[in-house]
Formats: sequence, structure tokens, C-alpha cells
Amino acid sequence: MNTNAATVVLVHGAWADETSWDKVVRLLHQKSIKAVTARLPLSSLADDTAALNKTLERVEGPVVLVGHAYAGAVIASTQSSKVKALVYVAALAPDQGETVADVFYRNEHDDKAPKLAPDENGWIWLPKEAFGAAFAQHATPEEQQALAAAQLPISPNCITVPVDQPLWKRVPAWYLVAQRDHMIPEKTQRFMAERMNAQISAYPVDHVPSVTAPELVERVIVDAVQQSKA
Repeated sequence: MNTNAATVVLVHGAWADETSWDKVVRLLHQKSIKAVTARLPLSSLADDTAALNKTLERVEGPVVLVGHAYAGAVIASTQSSKVKALVYVAALAPDQGETVADVFYRNEHDDKAPKLAPDENGWIWLPKEAFGAAFAQHATPEEQQALAAAQLPISPNCITVPVDQPLWKRVPAWYLVAQRDHMIPEKTQRFMAERMNAQISAYPVDHVPSVTAPELVERVIVDAVQQSKA
């Protein structure tokens, strides 16, 4: 692998944390690809973008930026010139003037999708049972329990604010469509991927393929790295 290749920066979505990328990071490191994770506070889109920018500041050289689910909006909100490619893993990609909620609710969800609403403190949590039913139905029971234990709630401030011009309008994008996703309908994913002219890969995986099908996620990322050499 070219030592001048980009560093992969992986960004988690709602109800997950950076450990959801552990399997992918190991696979990338086995190929001598540099990879780091970013942790988001999930308190607002602006806060999350600022947190990502701090991570990017610590990375030397070009970056391939990878986002899962809600983080698709975050990776497209940075203006860092280091970013040479974007990789969306079952991720949300609002266009300028749209909110994350606009695209999340664009198409009707199936009956396995959980009902979501803020708690008394204003945070949206994923019901514990949803990790096995909708979030990561292909994961082992132990993995589902670990995901539920590590979940980070998300604020409505992340998903109700219109985004500025997204980075995918200026930077090439790759998109992994999760065909068995009960959180974001496949139809919605394909709409967003096609709208951004992304290179699309589609697999019969659940919402969290970084946990349940890491080799497929790694394959898409490696393709982006190889095609984005500085």
C-alpha cells in the first residue's frame, strides 16, 4: 500500500460510539492503512462538526472520511481541505437547506423500525430491544448487548437544523447501501447515493455493517483510498 495514501477517519452515528468501528480499523491496519476514529458529542450538528474538525487537525496529510448513519451529515459539513473522499456507510446525506430528519423520514419505514422521541431531558435514546430488532439484527446477542450498553443518545439539535452546501458536491463519494437496514430504508439510501453521484455498493446487510460485515465496509474504504491517492 502506498505510504502516501490517505488516513482513514471513521465517524460514528447516533446510538453508537467509536468502538463500532473496531473491526474495520483492525482490517485497515492489517493492510497498513492508517485509520483513526472520531468521537461526537451528538449535542448539535455544529458541535459534532467542530469535534470532527479537531480530529482532522491532528491528522497529517490527506484524509478519506467515513461516516455511518447520522455522521453522513457531519462528514459533509466539514470544510477541511484535507478531505479527498467521502465514504457513506448506510449514512444520511442531506442536501443544502435540508435537515437530517428530512432525509431520514423521506420514505416510510418498515414495522421493525423503532419509534423515536426525546426523553424528559431532550435526548433521543434507542430502545434496548431495537438493537436486536432493527439496529443490528445480524449481530450476535453479545454484540447487540455491547452496542446497547455503549449507545450515545442524540439531540434533536443534530437532526432539525438545515445543512449548508455539503462537501459531497466538491469531493468524490462512495456509498455502501445496506439492503437489510431497518433504520434507514434502502430506497432512501439509494436516493441519496444517486443524488451525490457516489460509487455505489449494495449488500444484504443490516444498519451496522461495521460490526456485522466489516470486510465489506473495509472493501469500500480501500477502494476510496486507492482512488484518492495524493
